[in-house]
Amino acid sequence: MHSLSSHLTRPLSFSFSHFRFLSLFHSPNSHPKTFSISQKAPTFSIRSCTSISAKPSSDLRPKRRAAASDSSDAKLRALRDLFPGVGIDAYVIPSQDAHQSEFIAECYMRRTFISGFTGSAGTAVVTKDKAALWTDGRYFLQAEKQLSSSWILMRAGNLEVPTTIEWLNDVLAPGGRVGIDPFLFSSDAAEELKQGIAKKNHELVFLYDKNLVDEIWKDSRPEPPNKPIRVHELKYAGVDVASKLSSLRNELAAAGSSAIVISMLDEIAWLLNLRGSDVPHSPVMYAYLIVEIDKAKLFVDTSKVGAEVLGHLENAGIELRPYDSILSEVESLAAKGAKIWLDASSVNAAIVHTYNTACEKYYKSLERKRKRNTKAYENSNGWSEGPTGMYRVSPISLAKALKNDAELEGMRNCHLRDAAALTQFWVWIEEQINKNVKLTEVEVAEKLLEFRSTQPGFLDTSFDTISGSGANGAIIHYKPEPDSCSVLDKKKLFLLDSGAQYVDGTTDITRTVHFGEPTARQKDCFTRVLQGHIALDQAVFPENTPGFVLDAFARSFLWKIGLDYRHGTGHGVGAALNVHEGPQSISFRFGNTTPLQSGMIVSNEPGYYEDHAFGIRIENLLFVKELDTPNRFGGIEYLGFEKLTFVPIQAKLIELSLLSAAEFDWLNDYHSQVWDKVSPLLDGPARQWLWDNTRPLVKQ
Repeated sequence: MHSLSSHLTRPLSFSFSHFRFLSLFHSPNSHPKTFSISQKAPTFSIRSCTSISAKPSSDLRPKRRAAASDSSDAKLRALRDLFPGVGIDAYVIPSQDAHQSEFIAECYMRRTFISGFTGSAGTAVVTKDKAALWTDGRYFLQAEKQLSSSWILMRAGNLEVPTTIEWLNDVLAPGGRVGIDPFLFSSDAAEELKQGIAKKNHELVFLYDKNLVDEIWKDSRPEPPNKPIRVHELKYAGVDVASKLSSLRNELAAAGSSAIVISMLDEIAWLLNLRGSDVPHSPVMYAYLIVEIDKAKLFVDTSKVGAEVLGHLENAGIELRPYDSILSEVESLAAKGAKIWLDASSVNAAIVHTYNTACEKYYKSLERKRKRNTKAYENSNGWSEGPTGMYRVSPISLAKALKNDAELEGMRNCHLRDAAALTQFWVWIEEQINKNVKLTEVEVAEKLLEFRSTQPGFLDTSFDTISGSGANGAIIHYKPEPDSCSVLDKKKLFLLDSGAQYVDGTTDITRTVHFGEPTARQKDCFTRVLQGHIALDQAVFPENTPGFVLDAFARSFLWKIGLDYRHGTGHGVGAALNVHEGPQSISFRFGNTTPLQSGMIVSNEPGYYEDHAFGIRIENLLFVKELDTPNRFGGIEYLGFEKLTFVPIQAKLIELSLLSAAEFDWLNDYHSQVWDKVSPLLDGPARQWLWDNTRPLVKQ
């Protein structure tokens, strides 16, 4: 499953510069309560855009049924009715929860509720008379289908399409007030929005006390999740909590910081060797964590904490606090003069603003005391000892990305079990197709889940299965629905992108197949995607190489005939954690300068998509490792990849005449490894199918 690479876990529509560099840790060098945010801050570069115009989504696709449009209109009217009470002219609704998660609990799917668009990435903006939704190239076709005529679809990244900031500046009269829920925006994102709209004298308004979408969602809004937290066993984690906390505290001390606020859910789960079930597909729990030099506090719904987890936390010296007391704790730390490490790209604006306000209060109080008693401060260093925000990237992100031996072993093992389940699935589906059984895309996804669920250690899918026949395969993040999905067709390509969460690891794999005879065009496109996949898999590169340098390896064979794809080539993957993780990526977006390092896991998933016709993608997971090259130019290490995924690539889709001798060798060697590694887990028809689909190919 591919994702946009620059902000793998934070897919907003603003243009962030999100870099994470991470010993275990590696140092880099009236109304409801509202706040109008000052316009005094660093300048951000905003692309010039004049005479902005965009077509409503109704002009781009057939009209949806009237009921859907009426429901959308009613929600928009109800939302706009709240604007006067809080004194705003527009409201921005992102996809995220308070932790900048990509996948979120149903009760936090506010953008989905208000717009009807279910893709994981997008931002909705509602003014008094307009509504627009921005999403990226993965979701253009899906958004066309799901948005009602009340919405304008903004294809982010396309020429002449304004950013959210540009659009707000164009449609609002000067001096407008733009409201946001500060818990749902990272501090960086809120700052960028504030600076951008200030160009037209607009104000950004923090609405702390209420989320306006929740106000209209009311009783139909799902309850927050409250499933129990579990301990992630040391044999899978590889490093105990005490060691991880010790490394983090060394990092804090070296930076002169007295505490760090951690809000990313996968970072908390990794650091504490805990896992949860609060978020679909991601084994995390909703929590905040504050680590100080001599203590740590976990802010979580304590009803999720059983005896085993409580003992696990107590042994690590971690205290429990109510989830919603995070702001008061931040205020308390500021009042004590704490220097807090804050990653402004992930910690939400509510926390950062609360801390900054408390710091201002501290220094005003100090100044008053100094004026009253000057002598008491003559021999003190006074202000230098007060609270100060230290804005740096989280040191946990990179530490988590560099997998230890136990984590890599778990990833290897779960991928083999996953491959066995997929083999059983492909046997079943081919049998059904050959019997002319009608199978829907949803039925196929459910059957795959059934096969996976029989594997030891299976917990959940790692994302919604993308099961796309024919034209649906061109919808990059397509999710089949029972009332609208297609029936698989022997005459069309079928794209299956799926993954699983196991107790010891996380999988993500895409295969594209044809159950009949593919066309010459389909074979040509498939083979060029395969050639790009092979080129990236075989890449050798010097240490300190960022992922964007390798992206062209996967695209070059498509480029030769004027084709390309609208997504990154690779994303990071967690070990028994989120299927998308940073800081690493492989993408044409060169903003992410994080170098690929030994122990990182990335996906290799080039593709090609013809709108309304077919989609092709081939995806394996790889981990980065040091290579023993005959030379070490510059005295540095050279790196390459080792495969984690072992499932056959369909031979009938390959135009053999396009493959070089080296590419033939790669494919035959890969299939030999698939047989050797996976066949011991199979018997009967599944074992025979694997044998048949891993035989060496011979160039004609």
